[in-house]
This record gives sequence, C-alpha cells and structure tokens, in this order.
Amino acid sequence: MIIRKKLDEKHTLITTPHYPYMRKHKQNRRHKVVLGLGGNIGDVQRRFEHLYWYLKHSRSIEIVETTPILKNPAFGFMRQREYLNTLMRIETDMTPRALLTYVLHVEKKFKRKRFFKDGPRTLDIDIIFYDKIKMQTKDLTIPHKEWKNRNSVVIPLSYMKGKI
Repeated sequence: MIIRKKLDEKHTLITTPHYPYMRKHKQNRRHKVVLGLGGNIGDVQRRFEHLYWYLKHSRSIEIVETTPILKNPAFGFMRQREYLNTLMRIETDMTPRALLTYVLHVEKKFKRKRFFKDGPRTLDIDIIFYDKIKMQTKDLTIPHKEWKNRNSVVIPLSYMKGKI
C-alpha cells in the first residue's frame, strides 16, 4: 500500500512497503552508514523497491532502516522534474573507499543515467555519513558536503529512528 502525505506545497512524503523499514534482528557489522538515494527519471519509486531487494540480498551490507520517500523540488538545474529521495541506514565491514566503489557498481547495475551536474538522473546513491568520520578526498567527502543544505536529506533524516 502506498500512502502520500503532503508536508507543504513543495514536499510530499510517500510510504511504500519498504520505505520506511526497520530491521528486526541485529548483526555485528563494524561500520554504520547513511546512504542518500535519489532520482527523477522514469519510475523512481519502483526502482527504489528493486534497489531495496537487491541490497537486502547483498553480502556486503545489511539494511538497518529506511525512511519514507520524499517528493521534492529539484535544486541546481531547476528545469527538470521533481525528485524522489530517501535515506537508507546500513551496516557494513567495507571501508569508505570500498563502499564508494560498491555503490558506483550498484548504480551501474541499475543503469544509472546522469546527464550533467545537478541534472536529471535515474538513480543517485550518495554516502551521507560513515560512522562519525570526516574525510575529504578528490572522489569522496564524508559527511556529504551539502547534506545540511538539502531538504532531500534533512527532512527524511528527521524520520530516522535509529542513531547514526
């Protein structure tokens, strides 16, 4: 069952069978991570459901929690469709760099299409937080440098029940 709740004139929360989700059993993976998921090309909501099942069967990560999906305006390049965004809290034994390689592989497997910076895309997976570490390299900044300025992260984060 899909439920939509309008937060204001620009933001709508969407709940689906797996967004939000909370894990019932506990595993012992070392690192706690929050991933940001987004997209605005094609059936993004369906893609998120497929992504949930793909990651649920992964040996590399364990899904701990997901948030409701947020429908929100685009940022940066404004002449595009609204985005769907959600957060996924996971646990993993991978290092930040290995996790980045893994999520880039997952995006490729899901046939990610991105045309230019801040432009329309089929799927975007960002590492928002990784434990409480801070790092900045050419390819990876943790925490994600714009997370505080994006409703696409801040609003779903307010629905997250677990600790980061």
